[in-house]
Amino acid sequence: MSSWGHRHVIDLATFSCDDLAKVLELAQRFRAMPFSGVRKLPALQGRFMTSLFFEPSTRTRSSFELAARRLSADVQSFSPSSSSLSKGESLLDTARTYVAMGADVLVVRHRCAGVPQLLAEELDRSGERVAVLNAGDGLHSHPSQGLLDLFTLARHFSAEAPTPEVLRGRRIVIVGDVLHSRVARSNLWALTACGAEVVLCGPPTLLPEAFASFVEAPPPGQAGDPVPQRGRVTLERDLDTALEGADAVMTLRLQKERMREHLLTSLEAYHRAYGLSHQRLKRCGKPVPVLHPGPVNRGVEMASALLDDPSVCLVEEQVRNGIPVRMALLYLLAAEAAAAPGLTAA
Repeated sequence: MSSWGHRHVIDLATFSCDDLAKVLELAQRFRAMPFSGVRKLPALQGRFMTSLFFEPSTRTRSSFELAARRLSADVQSFSPSSSSLSKGESLLDTARTYVAMGADVLVVRHRCAGVPQLLAEELDRSGERVAVLNAGDGLHSHPSQGLLDLFTLARHFSAEAPTPEVLRGRRIVIVGDVLHSRVARSNLWALTACGAEVVLCGPPTLLPEAFASFVEAPPPGQAGDPVPQRGRVTLERDLDTALEGADAVMTLRLQKERMREHLLTSLEAYHRAYGLSHQRLKRCGKPVPVLHPGPVNRGVEMASALLDDPSVCLVEEQVRNGIPVRMALLYLLAAEAAAAPGLTAA
């Protein structure tokens, strides 16, 4: 496997097709571990991962910590409520404290966009040899979720060889609150890098027209786009029209606080217009998988019967795939060996 070119993982806008392929290849190998009788690898033995979560999390935090332990890394969990932040310590000083304790990777989640990037820049400026992995920052990015969604889709279309190429030309519909979704933004970068055709669907209050050109230029501060030719992004207001010919559908969590911001008339009206059900999926013209980053509002983003149908709904599969994908990211960032073939079982 060729070398990995990322000191940190902040945003999937910086990922090339080769980068995505590396993650998927490793994730596929790590996913096979339990089936081969291997529960743990010594790949990151002696390494130290700290999870700095300033926002509540169930799936992301738990799977990162389990991923690190399966690679034999030491894990330190941070709790804001019992930390020196309550005494006035800055976020940067908190991070430096864990670096001084020997952290090799900081997995950072924060409600404000840009915090992981700021920490990475400040720690680099100080000469610290620590990697920062963004576990979700404000409305900006959630790279590991975007990668596990990509892996889940790739495995659905090609279980034995889930590569970026299997997404080329696929019509992927993302429906719901795109405006407030860092998951949608990460998926846009990942899916278009693979050549997928992404259709965004939602009401104007939750899906501004500007998203049609979201991937047409790299983010501010990024020199260029590592992907020579991306898939297309289009907007569609009518869900039934968007679903025609779809190969997969991803629905996003509707943040109920948006009701208080008068962005929606009612949850019932939203479900009628944009909620998924078995009946509505028939518009696709063929059986298609449904994804959701979780947690799901039953009866809002999708009907309970659809959520509980594992033959269609891949939510639990996404959770399973979160562990090997995050193992792959941690390995690529923190492993001393540059090549995966050197891995051996503990």
